[in-house]
Amino acid sequence: MTLQQLEYILAVDKHRHFTKAAEQCFVTQPTLSAMIQKLEDELKVKIFDRNQQPICPTQVGALIIRQACEILSQVEKVKTIIEEERHEVGGKFRLGILPTIAPYLLPRFFQQMIKKYPNLDVTVAEMKTPDIKSALLTGEIDAGILAELSDMDMYNHTHLFYEQFYAYVSRNDGLYGKKVIKTTDLSGELLWLLDEGHCFRDQMVKFCSIKSAHDSRLTYRLGSMETFMRMVEGGKGVTFVPELAVHQMSDAQKELVRPFAIPTPARRIIMLTDKNYIRQTVIDAVQAEIQASVPKDMLALKPSQVAI
Repeated sequence: MTLQQLEYILAVDKHRHFTKAAEQCFVTQPTLSAMIQKLEDELKVKIFDRNQQPICPTQVGALIIRQACEILSQVEKVKTIIEEERHEVGGKFRLGILPTIAPYLLPRFFQQMIKKYPNLDVTVAEMKTPDIKSALLTGEIDAGILAELSDMDMYNHTHLFYEQFYAYVSRNDGLYGKKVIKTTDLSGELLWLLDEGHCFRDQMVKFCSIKSAHDSRLTYRLGSMETFMRMVEGGKGVTFVPELAVHQMSDAQKELVRPFAIPTPARRIIMLTDKNYIRQTVIDAVQAEIQASVPKDMLALKPSQVAI
């Protein structure tokens, strides 16, 4: 039995298809099939039922796959212990990041980081807050970049920056003539809000005391901040945008941006890791790259801001 064979059976279990599993493992399908057959002969059991489509593990095969997952996880931990002992910024690093952060933060630091640390193999997935928290506990990801909330005490927090919220107002809306927006101004407005479960939405609803859709003339819930911005630009309603999104806007788009009255709302962006995660060298490197990529005045909460 070899670690390679265990990796092969996990790939087949994931894809339920030998050819796709072989592509993942960068080997030919006959090679992968022969190695799994050799393992089955050694153990004198069938790990997969090849008569079913898609291919499924047998009852004993499911137990073997579960144990293989644990073995490979422990092997990976041995590698990370060695890398951390050497203070190396390398190896695999799986990162989850909020959809309301990813398009505005990743372009600022990601390419520079992987160029600076060529041995760091980074994979990124956009995930909502509950999914990030769950994936950290199961070991599916190593770290998550998200907005800090009150129910995260069971994780380690690494501070990144504070990000202010802004209103994005249509030229045809009555609020366009205002220099600053009060939360009371939003009553009766047509608001474009993200789906429930997005912490960006939840934070703004709480700050603006929007108890339900009935507090606004009409509330649309789609899921894309960029879609809402296009709707506002097309002449309808108000939406909310984070500070880094404003930095990417054209001059024409910035004319639609309005700050909130003091104290202005802001969210604290953090990197979340499991309490048992040991690769502090990698975390420190990612933190440094991110903080170097954002405006310096975003690193700390301003006196005019309130964290929500």
